[in-house]
Amino acid sequence: MTKKVFWDMDTQLIHSAQYPDSNTGAISQAVIPAVAYAFPDVETAAAVVAGEKEGIYYGRYGNPTTRTLEQKIAELEGGEDSIGLSSGMAAISSALLAVLSRGDHVVVTKDVYGGTYNFLTSLAPRFGISVDFVDCTNLDCLQASIKENTKAIYIETPSNPCLTVLDIEAISKISKLHSIPLIIDNTFMSPYLQKPLELGADIVVHSATKYLNGHGDVLAGFVVARKKLITFIREKIAGNLGQNLNAWESFLILRGLKTMGLRMKQHCSNAQKVAEYLENNEAVQKVYYPGLRSHPQHQLAKRQMKGMGGIVSFEVRGGFSAGKQFINQLNLAMISFSLGDPETLVQHPASMTHFSIPENERLKFGISDGLIRLSVGLEDSKDIIADLEQALAFCSAHVKVNSGQHSYNESTPIIRKI
Repeated sequence: MTKKVFWDMDTQLIHSAQYPDSNTGAISQAVIPAVAYAFPDVETAAAVVAGEKEGIYYGRYGNPTTRTLEQKIAELEGGEDSIGLSSGMAAISSALLAVLSRGDHVVVTKDVYGGTYNFLTSLAPRFGISVDFVDCTNLDCLQASIKENTKAIYIETPSNPCLTVLDIEAISKISKLHSIPLIIDNTFMSPYLQKPLELGADIVVHSATKYLNGHGDVLAGFVVARKKLITFIREKIAGNLGQNLNAWESFLILRGLKTMGLRMKQHCSNAQKVAEYLENNEAVQKVYYPGLRSHPQHQLAKRQMKGMGGIVSFEVRGGFSAGKQFINQLNLAMISFSLGDPETLVQHPASMTHFSIPENERLKFGISDGLIRLSVGLEDSKDIIADLEQALAFCSAHVKVNSGQHSYNESTPIIRKI
């Protein structure tokens, strides 16, 4: 028997669940894009299909390359098993459908990703599932929202896009008191910065499109939980709905994971510098970043997170029109729906990722028309800040002109996008 070795995270990212190929000695993971698999006899085939024997029998239910990745993700999160799926939304919807049935109710944190909100308000009701969005920073409010038919609590922490940090350990105690699973979207943190299962969560979901892969060239999602639940998702949900993750994208994530430690450290370092700069800029009304002392859950974030992440959200003075001018004036940062890439990406949640949420609901969730979400990339922090500075200067000048506080003359510098 091989002796179990307990490695630190940076070592796990490279070595967990991966070994040189037994036939060739190749260190790089093999890509096996097979759909069908041969068996030595009918008895073995039947045993694999029945789950009595370990193995893969059809591409919709698994893949050797993907299986290596699933084992690695499970080890990184400290879970029994995981399943790789075709997108983050496939992971979110599969995790929810695995624990919810007709007539069930789920309590969800109020500031949740727009895709999750859309699924819970449009598709989930067709399955007979009801939902309440609540302020999960208020544990009394959370407790009061649990009904007799509540079968799950679903949270994001930090939340998308306002970066609200929720007390995982305290919420898990409430979920255990009612014997219902706690599901946590850990996309913003990755297992490198936060371990929800160690804090009492039952199920972890990821959009691996983001930091796990880290290069903007893969769509994928993961659910991490006890083996029994993962087997149920594989056989009864993902397999039947065709949500399987393919071998090539699994290979790309395996490759991306090897540098995730380096990437996350740089994302966090750059984001902290950007957040501090923005907080001290008069053109910015408010900054949302757990690494700032001004963040309402700063101390909680320090307790349950290894780092503060690469996402910074903020409000530019002047509302939506000023925010729009600011975004359009950026040179280095690119307008994009995604996050977690090497490039700095910027987006307007109200009209992009959270557009499906009605305006009155968005405002209750803290997502104003002027909110901007910045996914801070791996570029030199000085260059990122310089780009923000010139765009804020341009934006600020326009706000003053429009409010009648300033008029241009020939000596007024105007910075234009090239």
